[in-house]
Amino acid sequence: MKLKVGDVSKLFGISVRTLHYYDEIDLLRPRETDEISGYRYYDEDDLKQLQEIMFYKKLLIPLKEIKLVLSKTDYEREEILSKHKNLLLLEKEKIDSLIKLVDNTLKGENIDMSTFDMNEIERVKKEYKQEVIDRWGSSEAYKESEKRTDSYSKDDWEKINKKQEEIFTLFYLSKDKDVNSDEVKKLVKTWQNFISDNFYPCTDEILSGLADMYVCDDRFRNNIDKFGEGTAEFMSKAIKAYTK
Repeated sequence: MKLKVGDVSKLFGISVRTLHYYDEIDLLRPRETDEISGYRYYDEDDLKQLQEIMFYKKLLIPLKEIKLVLSKTDYEREEILSKHKNLLLLEKEKIDSLIKLVDNTLKGENIDMSTFDMNEIERVKKEYKQEVIDRWGSSEAYKESEKRTDSYSKDDWEKINKKQEEIFTLFYLSKDKDVNSDEVKKLVKTWQNFISDNFYPCTDEILSGLADMYVCDDRFRNNIDKFGEGTAEFMSKAIKAYTK
């Protein structure tokens, strides 16, 4: 069996852009190339590997860790999955706590509304923390983010969340504009400064890496597109134009 990228996209329900990105980062490269047409084809082994990648993504394992897992022996994979299972069990405990909270609510017990406020704050904190971990692991950017965010108060997080939403909204409202326009470049600079001011020094190189994540990582694409369909795509293109 030999399939073109478009066929694989339809078969597995993932975008052509994502498949191209997997190729770029050497996570999944089609093994066969037609010497005449230049088309690249996925064979059965490629498709099996893609199934593995999608399985690990369902487990919320970051792409760079998936790449590492695929290069390991069966024993080493089991060890990595065992560690990840422990993380999932921790998440399960959190979900169980939320279910208990709902049950108590249905029984008519009072709820402390500040719990929900803090949940939203934690969501923003985790989003940026995961962003740095996925991209730079234990680098200085990660250490700097940890240092800054650990000292933030509830009010700090509320202000950060509000500012972030304002910037995402501006990107959505600008998505029909030329990415090379001064207005859009100024908006990208505002976003870069926002990250630098609140999380970690955001160089052009780091910003360009984030642009890839915003369209290739469903977590970030879905979060940004809450402000309007196509916001993540436009934001990524605008950043790439700014940092090229």
